[in-house]
Amino acid sequence: MTKAKPGLWIRGACAVLAACMATPAQAGAVFSVAPWPLPATNVPSAQPDLVAATDGSWLLAWTEKRDDGSQALRVARSRKDAAGWGVPRTIAAGKDWFVNWADTPHVVALGDGSLWAHWLRRNGAGIHDYGIALVRSHDDGATWSTPIRIEPDGARNDYGFVSMWPQSRDTLGIAWLDSRQKPAAPADAHAGHAHADHGSGRMMLRAATFATNGRRTIEWPLDASTCDCCTTAVAQTARGPVVVYRGRSDGEIRDTRLVRLENDAWTPPRDVHRDGWKFAGCPVNGPAVAARGDEVWVAWYTEADGKPSLRLARSSDAGDRFGKPLHVAEGEGVLGRVALALDGGKVWLAWLGERDGGRDGQHLWLARIDAHAGTIESKQVVADLAVRGRASGLPRLGVRDGEAFLVVTDLDNGRARLRGLRAR
Repeated sequence: MTKAKPGLWIRGACAVLAACMATPAQAGAVFSVAPWPLPATNVPSAQPDLVAATDGSWLLAWTEKRDDGSQALRVARSRKDAAGWGVPRTIAAGKDWFVNWADTPHVVALGDGSLWAHWLRRNGAGIHDYGIALVRSHDDGATWSTPIRIEPDGARNDYGFVSMWPQSRDTLGIAWLDSRQKPAAPADAHAGHAHADHGSGRMMLRAATFATNGRRTIEWPLDASTCDCCTTAVAQTARGPVVVYRGRSDGEIRDTRLVRLENDAWTPPRDVHRDGWKFAGCPVNGPAVAARGDEVWVAWYTEADGKPSLRLARSSDAGDRFGKPLHVAEGEGVLGRVALALDGGKVWLAWLGERDGGRDGQHLWLARIDAHAGTIESKQVVADLAVRGRASGLPRLGVRDGEAFLVVTDLDNGRARLRGLRAR
C-alpha cells in the first residue's frame, strides 16, 4: 500500500495505478431518476449542504466564488413539496475564507425557528491556519449575527470538519476536529498540500453547545487522537446524539469511531468495527451516520483488505454495539465520500466512484437497503459526472416518503455547478 506523511491525501494504490473500472453493475429494482432543479446561480457554485428543516422543507447551502475573488455562503429553502425554491439569501461573504472540497460549511435549523451556519476563515498567515466562524439567524436567514470564533483566541493551525445538531429546541450542538495539541507550523510549511501534519501533536475531537443568544454553554474534549482531515457526522438517537469520525491509533490504524452524549456526559470512544486499516496518512474520507430511536446505521470507506471498500453496519442499542458490516461496494473504482439517510424501513446510501479509472469523470451511486433484512434492494449509478478528482466534493442526500433527494458538484461548460436529482 502506498504510504503518505500523516495528513496527506493518498488513496492507497489507487493514487498511482490507473485501474480501469468495469461497467457499473446494477442490483435489484431500478431507480426512477429525474432532475431536481436547484436555485439558479450565475457564478461557480460548490460545497453543497442539504438538511431537513423543521417545517418539512429542505435547506440547501452552498459556496459561490465571485468575480472579485471573494467567497460567499448562500442558503435557500425549498417548498414543502420540493417543487421550487425561495429566493437565495447570503449568509456571509469574504476574502479571508479557507475553501476546501472536503472541509465544507453546514447549516442547521432548530426547533425555535433559528438557523445556524458555519464556514472556515483564516486565523493566521500559514497555509493551514484557519478556524471556524459560527453565525445564527432569527429571521429565516434575512440577517445573521456577528460570527462567533470556535477555536481558542489567538489559535493558529486548522480547526474544522464540523458537524452540527439541535441539542434542544433552542440549543445548538457542534463537534469539530481541533488542532490545539499541535505546535504551530511555519507560515510556508507544506505549501501545496490541502492538509498536512503540522507537528508531533495529533488532531483531537471536541464538542460544545451554544444557547440561542450565541453564548457557549459547555465544551468537552471527546477524543485525543483522530485522523487529521476526515469528515465527521452526527445523528440523533433516543439516548442522545452520536458523532462518528475516523480515529488514529498509535499504530496508525484509521478505523471509524463513535461517541454519544447521554445524561450530559460523552461515552468513551469505541470502534464501529475493527477493520484494522493501517495507513500512515489521512484518506480524507470520513464516515456517515443516520439514526432513529435506538437504531443507528454507520457507513464508511476503508482499504483494510487491500482494496477500496464501502461498508455499512447497524446498531440496535444507540451505538453501544454494531453487527457485522455489509460490504456495499468494493474495488478500485470505489471513491467513497458517503452520504446516508433513513426513511421508514429503508436505508439509503450515496457515494462516488470513478469512470474509466478517473479519466472519464465519476459516477454518483445510490443504494437502498432493507433495514430489517440487511440486504441490498437496489444499487445503481444515478448520474454520470463530468467532474474529476476532488472537485466533485461530497454528495448530499436527503430522503422523504420513499424518495431520495441528491445534490452534488458537477461541471457545466467547464465551471463548477450544483446538480440536483430526485430518485424513487
